Amino acid sequence: MPIKPGRLGIGIIGAGKVGAVLGAALRATGHAVVGVSAVSEASLERAELLLPGVPVLDIADIVERSELVLLAVPDDALPGLVSGLAKTGAWQAGQLVAHTSGRFGTGVLAPAKAAGAITLALHPAMTFTGMSLDLARLADCSFGITAEPAMLPIAQALVVEMGAEPVVIAEADRTLYHAALAHSANHLVTIVSQAAQILGDIGVEAPNQVLGPLLRAALENALASGESALTGPVARGDAGTVASHTQALREHALDTGSKDIVDAYVALSSATAARAARRGLLSAEAFLGIQAALTADDAGPSTGPGGWPD
Repeated sequence: MPIKPGRLGIGIIGAGKVGAVLGAALRATGHAVVGVSAVSEASLERAELLLPGVPVLDIADIVERSELVLLAVPDDALPGLVSGLAKTGAWQAGQLVAHTSGRFGTGVLAPAKAAGAITLALHPAMTFTGMSLDLARLADCSFGITAEPAMLPIAQALVVEMGAEPVVIAEADRTLYHAALAHSANHLVTIVSQAAQILGDIGVEAPNQVLGPLLRAALENALASGESALTGPVARGDAGTVASHTQALREHALDTGSKDIVDAYVALSSATAARAARRGLLSAEAFLGIQAALTADDAGPSTGPGGWPD
């Protein structure tokens, strides 16, 4: 593919769910993907599906051929990969080096910067399947970007080209940024799975069908109105209902071994009550009633409620 003026030759290191999709998105804007690294059968299939015709190359060859190297590898593998390539003299002066990790800013790319590379952190705030449907999702996606002030326009331009929205995150705030995303998206999956398990255990044949409309409405309301959208027994100060929930979940745990569900219910109900109390949505009496309901006949969950929130 001939490179248009202003277009880059991009190398993708890591044909995981993120790397392959972002490579395809950048290719669709006219950039040339000059090579991709893939080892597992799944990554090879993903590369063939999303990046047809792109050669699968060794990492060293990709770095040598690329004007922009996109590192889409697991967080824990990133520091060693960057420093290892630096030791071999692989990084080039003026080369763009970007990673897709949420946890790290550009500090992790210091060995590449020392060789004269321009370093960027480009993290999509999105969960990926590694299939073509992810490309459409980029249109509603934000990227947490970090770079030196003079280099921010480059990061912003790359994100905008993919149809997404760049959000600047300070280097020192990357871990908190990533924690916020993981806490919301990852734990949402756990909560939904736990709820579906309970419904399945009591004989509901299609738990997702029951949960779907409720959860979609709750998410939309929370995004639109924040904690003002809170409903349910904790928000009402209905301690009797909370106590009955807790007891039923403890009995369910004894029957199924799924103690994680009651632990999560107690911890999240406690956190919900504390946040509602701080906002003045629960009186002190109602808050203490909820906390007492969560600890009544306590069988020892791993996380328990505390006192009146500061």
